[in-house]
Amino acid sequence: MAAASVLFLAACGGGQAGPSGAPAAGASSGPTSVKVSVIPIVDVAPIYLGVEQGFFEEEGLKLELAPAQGGAAIVPAVVSGQVEFGFSNLTSLVIARSKGLPLKVVAPGAGSTGEQGKDFGGVVVKADSPLKSAADLVGKRVAVNTLGNINDTTVRASIRAAGGDPKNVNFVELAFPDMLAALEAGNVDAVQIVEPFLATALKNGDRVIASNYVDAAPGLTIAGYFTSEQTATAKPDLVKRFTAAMQKSLKYATDNPDAARKVLLTYTKIDSALTGSLTLPTFPAEINTKSLETLIQLALQDGLIQTAPNVNELLP
Repeated sequence: MAAASVLFLAACGGGQAGPSGAPAAGASSGPTSVKVSVIPIVDVAPIYLGVEQGFFEEEGLKLELAPAQGGAAIVPAVVSGQVEFGFSNLTSLVIARSKGLPLKVVAPGAGSTGEQGKDFGGVVVKADSPLKSAADLVGKRVAVNTLGNINDTTVRASIRAAGGDPKNVNFVELAFPDMLAALEAGNVDAVQIVEPFLATALKNGDRVIASNYVDAAPGLTIAGYFTSEQTATAKPDLVKRFTAAMQKSLKYATDNPDAARKVLLTYTKIDSALTGSLTLPTFPAEINTKSLETLIQLALQDGLIQTAPNVNELLP
């Protein structure tokens, strides 16, 4: 099982100035404690780097990073106030917003590389599998980390692109760390995985037969950090500081890919020998709105939502 370590920042010194030159919030009584729910995958490397580099400390924040299986589980934790911020794929947020849940994206998270066969996620089969393309997934068992979400909808997009009918695919919900064992045992025919599990699969000789994020939309923004509208309204300064620290973290991860690979060792159980072969996602500075609209259309097409949410209400 991938293990996510909980990271804490050292307290800010009294009277410390924030990045704008104004006294940092909470300077006299210590930093503001903030709980953020994340998934132990490569997508969240920037937030761990931000902690290491002191970007959140500079904003007067002390983070507790709590692991979860997927965005669908993180949404209720944010809505209920158990955590102030969460990381989620955008389809989870689209579904939640379509149901009237008051969520607001505050920063982008990760995006596709846009390169077929060279993305940080994809549909993987065993080396000796007869499956050659996404069209061959029809009638097969395919593991995704959360049912009715971005991974099964984008896999369906791959199947359509390859000329197959995605209606007859049996999707199975499994946590990312459990997928390769299930594939090896023959419990599923294919798995949709992301890094660092993809690098492990390729080392084992498994094959990528579809780059589902690439097939879904050009420049697909896959995930983002979000909060509840209640938190955004009641604590706008907290949201502003968190967003500022995340933007620094995303840029640092983009500029320092080796650091992004190395930080994975602190919150997953990846083999250190594989870090150099990891394919990183992009860490965009803003959400690709056009790709988000595509995700909404896929959710409508596959019956995940009945009504499209207002994009402007969801985005910053």
